[in-house]
Amino acid sequence: MYISNNWLTQYVDHDLDAETLAEALTMAGLEVEGLDVIGAALDGVVVGHVEAVREHPNADRLTLCDVDLGTGETVQIACGAPNVAAGQKVPVATVGTTLMLPSRDNPDEKTPVTIEKATLRGETSRGMICAEDELGLSDDHSGIMVLREDAEVGQPFADYLRALGTDPQDAVLDIAITPNRPDATSHLGVARDVAALYDLPLQRPEVDLPSEGGEAAEHVTVDIQAPEACPRYVALLVRGVEITESPAWLKQRLTAIGLRPRNVIVDITNFVMHECGQPLHAFDFDQIAGRKIVVDTAAGGETFTTLDDKEHTLPEDTLLIGDAERPVALAGIMGGQNSEVTDATTDVLIESAYFDPSTIRRAAKLLGIASDSSYRFERGVDRVGQVWAAARAAQLMVDLAGGTLVPGMVDAHPLPPEPVVLTLRPERVDALLGVHVPTDRITHILTKLGFEVTPDGDDQNGEAFRVTVPTWRPDVEREVDLIEEVARIYGYDQIPEPAHSRLPNRTPRELPVAQLRRSTRALLSGLGYRETYTNSMLPLDTAEAFNAPTLGGEAMHGPVVETLNPISQEMKALRPSLLPGLLEVVRFNQNHGQEVLRFYEFGHVFRRSDDGGVVPGYAEHEAFITVASGPVVETTWDQQGRPLDVFDLKGVVEQLLTALRIPDVTMTPSYDPTPVMTYHLQIASGETPVGVLARLADDVMDEYDLREPVFFAELDWSTLVGLAAPYLERRYAPVSRFPVVDRDIAVVVPRRQPIGPMMNLIREAGRPLLRHVGVFDLYQGEHIDADKKSVAFSLRFGADRTLTDQEVDERVAAILNRLRQETGATLRQ
Repeated sequence: MYISNNWLTQYVDHDLDAETLAEALTMAGLEVEGLDVIGAALDGVVVGHVEAVREHPNADRLTLCDVDLGTGETVQIACGAPNVAAGQKVPVATVGTTLMLPSRDNPDEKTPVTIEKATLRGETSRGMICAEDELGLSDDHSGIMVLREDAEVGQPFADYLRALGTDPQDAVLDIAITPNRPDATSHLGVARDVAALYDLPLQRPEVDLPSEGGEAAEHVTVDIQAPEACPRYVALLVRGVEITESPAWLKQRLTAIGLRPRNVIVDITNFVMHECGQPLHAFDFDQIAGRKIVVDTAAGGETFTTLDDKEHTLPEDTLLIGDAERPVALAGIMGGQNSEVTDATTDVLIESAYFDPSTIRRAAKLLGIASDSSYRFERGVDRVGQVWAAARAAQLMVDLAGGTLVPGMVDAHPLPPEPVVLTLRPERVDALLGVHVPTDRITHILTKLGFEVTPDGDDQNGEAFRVTVPTWRPDVEREVDLIEEVARIYGYDQIPEPAHSRLPNRTPRELPVAQLRRSTRALLSGLGYRETYTNSMLPLDTAEAFNAPTLGGEAMHGPVVETLNPISQEMKALRPSLLPGLLEVVRFNQNHGQEVLRFYEFGHVFRRSDDGGVVPGYAEHEAFITVASGPVVETTWDQQGRPLDVFDLKGVVEQLLTALRIPDVTMTPSYDPTPVMTYHLQIASGETPVGVLARLADDVMDEYDLREPVFFAELDWSTLVGLAAPYLERRYAPVSRFPVVDRDIAVVVPRRQPIGPMMNLIREAGRPLLRHVGVFDLYQGEHIDADKKSVAFSLRFGADRTLTDQEVDERVAAILNRLRQETGATLRQ
């Protein structure tokens, strides 16, 4: 947001230099990101009178001019401009004057050039007749600048400009406007802050406000069909305007903030918008069919051509301004080509309205249009400033375009705003700021900012205030917002730094979820896995395809969560699983020549649910996923690569769950294929499902163009944290001084018998002496029935004493008996 310092001084007469002003605004919450000085002091440039013009005898493109500089004699100046003529008043840079002119090496850069007496093709030239761009007034280099006939010959050109209400030099501040400060998107809004900071009067232009109805209401009607999207629409009519160039002062105001002057009517609407923050639109009234304005929403699918000659297909519910026959403007965004002001326009209808911010924001995003109007409407303009802005523009059109204001106005106002009244307690101000701010200082600050402050009659102590919030401050909703206003004007630098601060009487500790996440990252990074971050939004069909209840530990069931206003079809739903994002990562790396692919990710997943949550009707939890594909190791000259299988990833997951100290982990296989998985292991902790480990289905691999099998494990991280938290505290014990006893057993079980449950049975039956159980051999083949397999376990026993053979034999017998009862196992001979 660009603010011209010269323009600003029209509303608050300060004597601050630009740097001091920028610092003050930044400290008050309006951060100044840049400061540019435009124009020049123009010392040595005077008003000259061209007495005579003649052709240069030795140059076709040069003209010799005899110019009176007010010194009593004329000087000869060579000029190459096509529009120079005798009798003109022109700005002349005299010999010795330094101007900032385009560099010969780089025309976009300007370098200082001192005007000297020169000889051009045999003729002497004593100065330079200047164009606007050479004086830093604009980018116009079409010809020399021709001044008004009443310009005084010999007068310093800077004084001539000031007499016209312009200044040859200006400082432009680039202010970063935060979304909560829509009032600061105008010069008056910034001036209000400056006036409060330095206790200066705010000088708002006096405007005669028309009365509702009158003759104007006989010429035009307004019909609001969407009052929620357009609570107010004001229309004024100005007849008999002449479409000309704007005066120099108006063009300079717009040029200073980066706008290109167009014609006097359009320039006035832009000027008023940047003056007070209320966007306006000027219609050619003769192009408004039926002399009627209709505000309604689009059905969707219509086409509309805007002022920039671009055709747009309108989304459903786009707010439109129409006449009796057709749309004529995109409300709050841009006008239409079919009703724009042209050189033939004589009657102008001024639109000044309030549009719902969310309605304008949605339409602007969907249409891909960003305009100065939408920028302001999206943030929220003054709810009651429409009449003043329209009347201000009408007054300027009368003064500058020779128009006549039709008495009265149309003011359609179906939903007037309710005043916002807050209670402010001075003691609360002191408590929050940590410094005593006198009561009269509080009320003075708020009054300077436009708030109405009165004593609160309901306060028993008689110290509180009732504060009515001005309509241009929609961001002020609570008492703390009022305190923030006091703080930024009182001065953050006036709040003393405390000599000491209170610290909690406890040792700061890392949260369990952060501690476990850090441990997981360290483990997987050491195993060669890379962490990824993928988008939480997916195409709707992708989200539905991966909305499998078996993914992520069965923590949630329900339909996919769709977004109401998706930016694109690729972001129409929230992800129910982390798997689709990781598959995109695998595909990308595979297509870029990577073979060994190991990734993991933490992220939130979403589904609709009736079980409640932070947002009723929706469920969300943090999930974890790891994906592996490609060989276990790459093939090199001294080793052959081995393809990855499910047991490799199973080992990684077991290692992770062991490191997290998840108790009673089981992995139950399922060979029933699903649309996402060929087969999978359901992972649980006791009776609590925590996730799934699986091989990706071939159809999904084909859809993602994956060449190698993909294995993944997706876990409910929120559940894992709850299970692991009780075991986070580290306990240390001395190494036992007593020996351990190792025993091996081999049992024959049905071929489909999972080994994990068998290990749990061994642990239970071996208590309290069993310290460790592991699998060291798996055999299927000769001497073993075809539907059987042999599994060999290593057992380690120990205690805080020396064990006897009898004690160990009893535990081994108990283990074999438990295996025989539960799994039908027999001891292999």
